[in-house]
Amino acid sequence: MAEARGRADVAVFAWISAIERLATQRVERALPAGLSATGLQVINRLAVSPGPSSPQALAHGLLLSKSAMTHTLQRLERQALVTISVDPADGRRKRVALTTAGVAAQRAAAATLRPRIEAVRAALGPQAFEAALPFLERLGAWLAENP
Repeated sequence: MAEARGRADVAVFAWISAIERLATQRVERALPAGLSATGLQVINRLAVSPGPSSPQALAHGLLLSKSAMTHTLQRLERQALVTISVDPADGRRKRVALTTAGVAAQRAAAATLRPRIEAVRAALGPQAFEAALPFLERLGAWLAENP
């Protein structure tokens, strides 16, 4: 472990992990009771998709395991934010769609989070975010291509 001290790559991953935890905590504190950050990611994804999605496509797009997606979808369905139905084209598959309550929850969450995101952007400056993006995009692409 001593050889890891002072290594920028180790520090970058430590910071990414810490930032992810801090951001998730702040998002979840701002969300309505019962809606998790993962649940918000799912309803955000469904809100911009042209129609219902499969649980598998959602899991893949959000980098979640099948079991994590199943658990999240079950919670969202119990809250009446999504409907899960059989795919009419293939009875073995399921389709997930936002309900009217899901659309309202997504819009309310976006309205609640937008000022918080803008406060971070104002504090650090848009240029800092723009400067960080190329490296983060390359790192993410490399990790995705080299599992």
